[in-house]
Amino acid sequence: MLIVGELINTSRKAVKEAVLSKDADFIKKLAQEQYDAGADYIDVNCGTMVNNEAEVMTWLVNCIQEQVDAPLCIDSPDAAVLDAGLALCKYDQPMLNSISDEDDRFDSILPIILKHKAKVVALCMDSTGMPETAEDRVKVARNLYHKLTKAGVPDDDIYFDPLIKPVSSISTAGIEVLETIKQIKLEFPDVHFTCGLSNISFGLPNRKVLNRLFAVQIMAVGMDGYVLDPTDKEMMGSLIASTTLLDQDEFNCDYLKAHRKGLYK
Repeated sequence: MLIVGELINTSRKAVKEAVLSKDADFIKKLAQEQYDAGADYIDVNCGTMVNNEAEVMTWLVNCIQEQVDAPLCIDSPDAAVLDAGLALCKYDQPMLNSISDEDDRFDSILPIILKHKAKVVALCMDSTGMPETAEDRVKVARNLYHKLTKAGVPDDDIYFDPLIKPVSSISTAGIEVLETIKQIKLEFPDVHFTCGLSNISFGLPNRKVLNRLFAVQIMAVGMDGYVLDPTDKEMMGSLIASTTLLDQDEFNCDYLKAHRKGLYK
């Protein structure tokens, strides 16, 4: 299971304020808290800083790497910003978030993946927009898989994002994602998956409950990566317990470690 800590994102008011005031200590503390809580990667997203995104990305990456030696997930809609951020990464293999099968996006992002030998989040979306059904998602994933692997990207570096939609607006949204993961895993058993969980509960009360339960459901069919807040003890406890029940936790070590850390109090 791969956990990407999502908290360093300038769409969050506190992070934006820290960026504007150049409060490096705030950013470093946020990185350390996520790393200590179990994040394998730290996501870095400053996409809202449209006038100086590359400059902010550089500052954020340097701040984070001064504090923790975790690998980074560089997250941007701008190819040049992705390239700049990945060029600064110095711990383990970085991750790029994201590529899709949209014509312009794929052509601009692929060379950056290859240049930096990065893991890649591959969105199940093409130039026609976000797909509605599992069948449409799998079709996009199939195209992306063949194009990425033909270019030399290993299966183990591909993380498909099935694009979760809210069940508040589409009652079958959860089922479509479950079916998407099952079909892709059957066809391409060596690839990985990741997702942003919070979309599933948008517009509904008690969102954390829905997010937590859906995280467990999708893990059972093959989801092995999550972009989330790793300081959420209930979420992390549920995920670790799920890996134990699915025979993904040798000798129950992670579960016992989580128990000793107090995740289940």
